[in-house]
Amino acid sequence: MKTTAQGVRLDAPVESARLPLTPARYDVQITHRRRDPLEYGFGQRSSTWLVDLDALPRLPVGLRWLASFRVADHRDAAASGTTASLRHEVERFLVEQGVPTPPATILMLANPRLLGYVFNPLSVFYCYDAAGRLTHEIAEVRNTYGGRHSYLLTPDEAGSAHTDKVFYVSPFYPTEGRYTMRMPEPGADLLVSVTLHRDGERPFAAVMTGNRASARAATLWSVLRSPLATRAVMFGIKRHGIRLYLKGLRPFPRSAPAEATTGSAQEEAR
Repeated sequence: MKTTAQGVRLDAPVESARLPLTPARYDVQITHRRRDPLEYGFGQRSSTWLVDLDALPRLPVGLRWLASFRVADHRDAAASGTTASLRHEVERFLVEQGVPTPPATILMLANPRLLGYVFNPLSVFYCYDAAGRLTHEIAEVRNTYGGRHSYLLTPDEAGSAHTDKVFYVSPFYPTEGRYTMRMPEPGADLLVSVTLHRDGERPFAAVMTGNRASARAATLWSVLRSPLATRAVMFGIKRHGIRLYLKGLRPFPRSAPAEATTGSAQEEAR
């Protein structure tokens, strides 16, 4: 029977003294608030998952095309010339950014690929040492153009970190400003917030809050009850983008650096 460095069994969801319960599904409320150059906001109900990269939930062989967590949906394994695990790809990224000691445990907050489709605007990786202490977080941001960028963060005791914005996300904002990201360790409740600061103002903020569902709901079978859930995220982004365009906002041009698929904010997070 496989165990983690903390001696926690991987064949069942067991809550240790330090690490959050996994696998866990959270029913969440996502709100976006835009204050500049015009006031606009919306809310959306959804769900997200917290999983251990050493014990990813899986459907039986032959049914995994229905729902699964895949390396290619988060890290660029092809760029390394390997077909390595998601844990390996996260460790490789950390080494590239000057973190040589691999985490004892890596938890990921994201949604699985469902019926061949997934879109995670933000995936969070929580990295723990052998004592169960949260040492780093990785905020992996994706845009609707197929690009992605990873910000390496060192959170404070409140789970907050700061980093410069370097990636093109909303077409109506340039790649300027500085983020405050607050992502405390998930427990019975979940909080993820991203606030953009620019010119002394806070033109944009996104907040995701939620509650952990029952252990019975934390199986991949449960996602099949809402087969269009992951597509609804992309649909909502495009629908609100059209509304903003009709209100007079126009996209900023994308630059070459903004199209990078990987990157780091190691220096920026200090």
